[in-house]
Amino acid sequence: MTKFLLSVHVLAAIIAIGPVTVAASMFPAAFRRAAAALLPVGADTSGTGAGGVGAGDTGADTGAGAAATVRVLHRICRVYAVIGLAVPVFGFATASSLGVLGDTWLIVSIVLTLLAAVVLGAVVLPRQEALLDQLDAGTPPTERGASARLAMFTGVFNLLWAVVTVLMIVRPGSTTGA
Repeated sequence: MTKFLLSVHVLAAIIAIGPVTVAASMFPAAFRRAAAALLPVGADTSGTGAGGVGAGDTGADTGAGAAATVRVLHRICRVYAVIGLAVPVFGFATASSLGVLGDTWLIVSIVLTLLAAVVLGAVVLPRQEALLDQLDAGTPPTERGASARLAMFTGVFNLLWAVVTVLMIVRPGSTTGA
């Protein structure tokens, strides 16, 4: 039974957490491309009203495609975050069957997993939604560094998962010698 639980735990981590980390990492750059597409091609930024070649062309094809990409990336993050709840569920079941629930490496992993979940649920997903709302409104970003800060929090989320993964593989005090 332990091997089954461990297999499901590892598969859930690969299938659920992997897509979230990739999609969340891609989101800030995709958002910047979509936001740039909102600006008219040849738009006059000097304030003279002179326009330029292609003035008034909003680049709708590029903007629509870029905005659709951003929406898909956010949907992947939301859906796989929920699916990712299977990871700690099967992790606890596996740890219980192995009798390691009190081991320090596991407790640290649990705390880091909880912290990663908080970063994703309380910071990354809401910021993605806020940026999507700006795209849906058809307005360029109101805050210059919003996507950069989102990228930073996404990096923190990914780093937390990387540390948890290493702890799960190395397992300090393991008798396997791995």
